[in-house]
Formats: sequence, C-alpha cells, structure tokens
Amino acid sequence: MRILIVLLWKGMGMIVKKNAQKEYIVIGMGRFGSSMARQLEANGCKVLAIDRNEKRVNQIAEYVTLAMCVDVTNEDALRELGGRNFDGAVISIGHSLEASVLAAIWAKEQGIGQIIAKAYDDMQGKILTKVGADKIVYPEREMGVHLANDLAFNNLFDAIELTSEYSITDVSALDSWTGKNLKELKLREKYGVNVIAIKRGGVLLVNPPADDPTKKGDIFVILGLNGTLKKIANAYHSGKK
Repeated sequence: MRILIVLLWKGMGMIVKKNAQKEYIVIGMGRFGSSMARQLEANGCKVLAIDRNEKRVNQIAEYVTLAMCVDVTNEDALRELGGRNFDGAVISIGHSLEASVLAAIWAKEQGIGQIIAKAYDDMQGKILTKVGADKIVYPEREMGVHLANDLAFNNLFDAIELTSEYSITDVSALDSWTGKNLKELKLREKYGVNVIAIKRGGVLLVNPPADDPTKKGDIFVILGLNGTLKKIANAYHSGKK
C-alpha cells in the first residue's frame, strides 16, 4: 500500500511541476511539523506529511496533499518513500536524534535541494548540519526569545531579532507624531534607531523621505539595538514623545 501511495504522489508531482508548484515532505507531525505542513499547503505547495504515530497522521490528513504513517528509522520504509521529486524536506522529529539524523541522511541521498531540520540544542544542530541539513531551526529557543522581547517591550509590538543585539520592529505612530516629519521627530538622535520603512494604508514605503509628514495610522518599521527599542516601548507605554 505504501508503494502505491508513493507512486500516486509521484504521478501527481509530474503534473504539479508543470504548474511550478513546490513539493515538500514534512517528517514529524508534532506542533512544529504539523504547523509547517498546514502552512505550506495553505501557501499553495504540495505537502507529504509523515509520522510514525497513526493518530497524528489522521489528524493532519485533511490539511495536506498526502499523509502517511512511516517510521523513518526503518530503512525499507524510507526506500519506499522515494524523494527525488521534492523541492525541500522539513525534519521535525521529537527528541530522537537518531531518527532526525537518518531522515537528514535520506533526504541528502535523495538529492533534495533544501533540507531544514529542527534541533533542541547547538550540539544536535551541529550534528544535523554535518549529515546534510542546510538550515537548522530552534523553535523553542526562538519562541522564548520572542516572548521575552514581547514582555520587555510591554507587549506593544513584535520584534524580529536579527542578531543578539539588533532587531527590527513595527511601531504605531503616536498621536503627537502626526504632522511631523522624520527630521522633526529626530528618532535617530533621541533613540539611535533608523526608520527603514513606513506602512501607510496598506502600502509599504521603503526609505521614506525625511520631509514626509507623519499621518495618523502610520506604522514605522524601525531598526535598532534591543536596548533602544525597549526605551521606545517604555516611552510609548508612558505616552511620551
């Protein structure tokens, strides 16, 4: 039955390629893996979701192109999967390093162009990189950083961390900013941040002119040190200019 399903997928893949739709295999249907699989499918990709837990496979089945119950530690099962038609593989297995490594090796041997693997710590990430993963993600760590920034910035805006020191964030313009341009606001002088874009009425204005008056409802996209972004959040929270 597995072979029949894979052949069906491959046949579909031939049609999909004509429409330039990407195909991904997502291995491991935990919270991260199932979220990836659902979002990839929602974004117009074809997704094969696999997990050794039949209950998880049944839960994801309605949201993806195909879902299969496969144990990736079983070499025969991996061989049945094929894999050469996939544009990318997402390896999102729980705490089993062995299973993650075997899945990464299989994906590399199949010639899959982009291999993304989830890791829980730096050592696991290094091992997965050594066996072929192109990108390592740390969902728990990244969520912790996101939540910490959210708390530090008074829950006012989302900050995207670029490095341990710098982040990009959105800031809604204060009422007191309305009518003033960037020169008059002096955000760089006051806080040491750069306004790299302004979101206005559904339009993103990149490198906004310094003499352009701020309009009510504008959202500033700013780049700066995490410490200075926190100062802006505190100023915003207290209603200061």
